[in-house]
Amino acid sequence: MLRIRLRRVGRKKQPSYRIVVAERSMPRDGRFVEIIGFYNPRTEPETVKIQEDRALHWLSVGAQPSDAVQRLFNKYGVTERFNELKSPATAEQSAEPAEPETPPEVQPEETPAESPAEETAA
Repeated sequence: MLRIRLRRVGRKKQPSYRIVVAERSMPRDGRFVEIIGFYNPRTEPETVKIQEDRALHWLSVGAQPSDAVQRLFNKYGVTERFNELKSPATAEQSAEPAEPETPPEVQPEETPAESPAEETAA
């Protein structure tokens, strides 16, 4: 089973991460299939670079993102785009705003103050 996860790179106490596709049984910094992005939490704001087309490809063939990668994908919209690609009919329906239901028209009742005024005018 393939997993999309973070691979630690960088010097001691200065971590940065590559977003990689790797076999689930491989160690954190072990062999991987493909590098699909980069993440540096030490910069302000944090640096994230994701090859979205490759991420969508690996998600479509069944790779599961780790918790940390799932948070990054949610933050940068990759998961949303994957869901749109996965179910285009559902995405089209949600893109069209539903018309709000209008309540049936209610006839206003005459108030006692209006009734005598109408009779005297006639």
